[in-house]
Amino acid sequence: MNAFKTKTWVKISLLNLLIVSALGLLMRYKIGFEFPYFNQKNLQHAHSHFAFMGWVSQTLMVLMITVIQSHLPANRLRLYHRLLIANLLVSFAMLISFAMQGYALFSITFSTVSVVLAFIFAMLYFADINRFGKQQPWRLWFSAALLFNILSALGTFALAYMMASKQMRQHEYLASVYWYLHFQYNGWFFFACMGLWIAYLEQIIARAVLPKSVFWLFFASCIPAYGLSVLWAELPVWIFIIIVAASVAQFLAWVIMLYAMFKHRVYALPTLSKVSKLLLLLVVLSLCIKFSLQLGSNIPAVSKLAFGFRPIVIAYLHLVLLGIITVYLLAHCFANQYISAGKISVAALLVFIGGIFLTEIALAVQGIASFSYTLIPHINLILFGLALFMFTALLVLFISNIRLSKKGNLQAAGTPDKEERLLQPI
Repeated sequence: MNAFKTKTWVKISLLNLLIVSALGLLMRYKIGFEFPYFNQKNLQHAHSHFAFMGWVSQTLMVLMITVIQSHLPANRLRLYHRLLIANLLVSFAMLISFAMQGYALFSITFSTVSVVLAFIFAMLYFADINRFGKQQPWRLWFSAALLFNILSALGTFALAYMMASKQMRQHEYLASVYWYLHFQYNGWFFFACMGLWIAYLEQIIARAVLPKSVFWLFFASCIPAYGLSVLWAELPVWIFIIIVAASVAQFLAWVIMLYAMFKHRVYALPTLSKVSKLLLLLVVLSLCIKFSLQLGSNIPAVSKLAFGFRPIVIAYLHLVLLGIITVYLLAHCFANQYISAGKISVAALLVFIGGIFLTEIALAVQGIASFSYTLIPHINLILFGLALFMFTALLVLFISNIRLSKKGNLQAAGTPDKEERLLQPI
């Protein structure tokens, strides 16, 4: 294998995203209708672990390898290829074991193996990006992403210890869960996506777009920003002040970043299709909401309300994982033509994105109504319908991408394609 087959790996990632959506659809069905098979809590663990490892982490690793593949020898690419296969197999093993038994021997074992694979990838990638020296601005972002991915494992180890020792205390359990989630969402996922975006801009614009202050503000504030996830705990005043400062620093970094993007007219890049620009605009709006919510959560009354109602927590987690990370990864793949852009696939993508934001609105309405203990009529049916909406769109996107890839192969071989008029690129 002399080249890294990014498009093939992206197809696998799309299949994994489809599986994540299918699990979400099943959980929504169990809430609204009678379905005795599978434990809901076990499905939730399977859904979240596979979403993190099988969809987001797998895709991030694929795209990060693609950034540096031209500087790697064939034997190194083969090593990454095997590592991705191992991560994929472990992700499916976690999917099955968590769905069948929840947190138990096999699921904890596979989770531990996934952490080991993340460590191996981090060591390999750290070594490889040193080949580039220090001039590439994306190098800092990728290094930080790998560091925070390793740091998040402390939460996993703490959970495994508590379950193995059967010493499960509510506050320690929640603190460990939120530690893992924070350094995955706001560390590994966010910094890796930023590295991918900056690597793309550097390739197109051929110069640094963002000032280094943006990176250092986000990096320095990431660890103390964990406190935003545990504001329900009785924290000393001085720690609370540091947490507030971290949320202000992240908001400031985001404002500086927006200004730099506007200054360099990134929104007008001719290499970005209309679809990619729309997706990136939605990511920007989602990030604006996220950083604003972080500032607002420093108000004790708001924080207690947010953590006290499950729909609010779910809405926020989905905002980050779907509205920001997933939408960005899809935008990146479309911009780099790792996902083929045809009329059917673009329409399916837009339907899926619409489902994401309609679900966010429904969850937000449900959460706000919970403040006054008001029930929204047919809300579970609405959320199930939206989940079905999104799953169907992803299925069409996946099938369409496979067909478009075959069309491209036929054209490369000089064979005319009968569906040319249906699959014109934008």
